[in-house]
Amino acid sequence: MGNFHVILADDHTLFRQGLKSLIFGVADLVVVGEAGDGLELLNLLKSKKAPPDMVILDISMPNLRGIEAIPEIRIIHPKVKILIVTNHQDKEYLYQSLAAGADGYFLKQDADTELFAAIELIRKGRIYVPPRLSEKLEDAWENIRKGLCRPDLTIREREVLKLIAEGKANQQIADALFVSVHTVERHRANIMQKLNLKKTADLVRYAIQKGYI
Repeated sequence: MGNFHVILADDHTLFRQGLKSLIFGVADLVVVGEAGDGLELLNLLKSKKAPPDMVILDISMPNLRGIEAIPEIRIIHPKVKILIVTNHQDKEYLYQSLAAGADGYFLKQDADTELFAAIELIRKGRIYVPPRLSEKLEDAWENIRKGLCRPDLTIREREVLKLIAEGKANQQIADALFVSVHTVERHRANIMQKLNLKKTADLVRYAIQKGYI
């Protein structure tokens, strides 16, 4: 068996370097690329003649977040393993990561003790979830099977909706979320389509009713 090639994507350089240091020296694990945000990651993957075996990416990155990047990664390299790394212990992030196609969900605070267990389990074709979230895994799979893990709005769409309801313009929302205006417009259109709403006033009314503001 040859080397197992890994790409790291995290906007926190120190954490990314920490992961790289942990991996360095392990017999068959090789870091073959690094990215500081989601779009940089996709460009890096497109530039690679040979696909990596695994992408380890942060759930919260500028330009394109980890969850949103997963389907894009699958388009570029369908067979690559994807391990989400995050500080979030909220089960909704876990649900959405698995539903989007992640092969594992890994907590940053466990990096020094659980990283290699996560990589090895995923290499064997299994799903990795930290022991402290293992009970939530059963719920996650049940929700995935029932189709409940995909709420009407994604987490990012809810963020956009909240800012729209607060009266923010598209450019202000883009600046707040570190994305392009085009991305905000796409999210806005998706929200209105999912909720079958036509006007901004309807969005604001919905946000108030649902407690987003």
